Amino acid sequence: MIKVELINHGAINDAKLISFSAKGCYQPEKPIMGETMDIVGKLFKTGHHTTFQHGYFTFWIEDIAISDVTFGLHLVNPFYNTSQRSGRFCGKMFQNPDYEEISSYIKTYWPELDEEQLTLAIHFVRDGIVIYQKNLSKAVDFAKELIREERPFASEKYIDQNAPKFAQEQLRVFIPTIFPTALTYTANLSAIIAMHCSSWSPALIDISRKMMDAVISLYPETLELKKILEIVNEVKHSSKNLKWLPAEDIFHLTSAIRYNPSAILSPKDKDYSSKFRDAIIPPPEFMHPIDLLHFHPAFMENSVSRLESVVNISVATMGQDQRHRMISRGKPRFTGEFYLPPIPRMCGLTGEAIALITAWKCLFKQLPKSLALALVPYGAMVSYKKSGSLNAVAHELNKRLCWTAQEEIYHSALNLRKEISEKCGADSPLLAIFPPSCVRTGKCGEGDRYCGRDMKKDCFIERKI
Repeated sequence: MIKVELINHGAINDAKLISFSAKGCYQPEKPIMGETMDIVGKLFKTGHHTTFQHGYFTFWIEDIAISDVTFGLHLVNPFYNTSQRSGRFCGKMFQNPDYEEISSYIKTYWPELDEEQLTLAIHFVRDGIVIYQKNLSKAVDFAKELIREERPFASEKYIDQNAPKFAQEQLRVFIPTIFPTALTYTANLSAIIAMHCSSWSPALIDISRKMMDAVISLYPETLELKKILEIVNEVKHSSKNLKWLPAEDIFHLTSAIRYNPSAILSPKDKDYSSKFRDAIIPPPEFMHPIDLLHFHPAFMENSVSRLESVVNISVATMGQDQRHRMISRGKPRFTGEFYLPPIPRMCGLTGEAIALITAWKCLFKQLPKSLALALVPYGAMVSYKKSGSLNAVAHELNKRLCWTAQEEIYHSALNLRKEISEKCGADSPLLAIFPPSCVRTGKCGEGDRYCGRDMKKDCFIERKI
């Protein structure tokens, strides 16, 4: 069962703050803090919801499936801040899985399942875990070899600490994303209400209700949230038929292995060379350690020039990609492909990958579609459109072209950089914006997390870890 615990809220995050901010819009003098108004009739019903956004609520959400984060909490809404437990650094959760906990999660949110369907789901989870566990030791050995090969200045301490991380990071492509995770989640009241109205999956409906209940328990009268909830429920009822799933035709897709992600500029007929000729090149100190691109007026023109692309990446990397909330994304569509990173490839797991993605597709004929989606392996690939301003893309690539980024998201960023070079020219000013700080300054921006690569050599090359 998902736990949602409210752990922080503003000291005056109630009708007083909302009323103060609203009156500040409507009267010529400073409002008096403490004087309240009809926030339901005068503000909420009229759509003046920015007044509800001055206070924020922070929740600790535990035992939520990874899939309910990637295809739920983080999928559309950009109005939040989140800090999620890392699958890269917390791989021990895959070594001794609690199948009873996963079974309980499934039975809670899909109570209509019969015993045969539940057994089918748990067996699928076990199959992915078995592949992971049987090959982890071998994968760690391969990771050590690759670190020494690709990162000649990595210390033995770095190798010992990071080889297990790289191994579990790449082997997790076989893990179903119904595994539980946890995160700190902060949102304002307006966003929480909208989430509650638009929640579509069993887990999201539960989470958003628990968020609303937690807030209502704080302010049962002063915010008149129970009245607001009546309006919310009407909106929610009217939108209940707007179903969404990114997997309508998944069963008919051909299973295939993919060894590289892709990023393609779109549409293809644009004259990119002229479009970005006037891009403003920020000095490196304006991007690291503090990124000022969205704040400094000197870079405002970069905010109206947009770069559009189509990516084909794994669900694992989609979760990483969602960290960049200034980037707009279209609906993800499963391709039928499975991403097999270098280390699992070295372990000879191509056959297992094909079998797993084929078995997952079959689940859509045997289980509720929302449950089949929740069971998606990390390695299943999705394709979707992306659009971002030059400032947003610069921020993204500055992080993702760094060698501390995971292998697949690095290659996705590298492919986009190659596209820019091909379509805009090798002398395009865009190429001067996007490198990580080590390329622009000659110094590693990661401090103690220095990757160990030879910084005198080209950064933009293929890598295996």
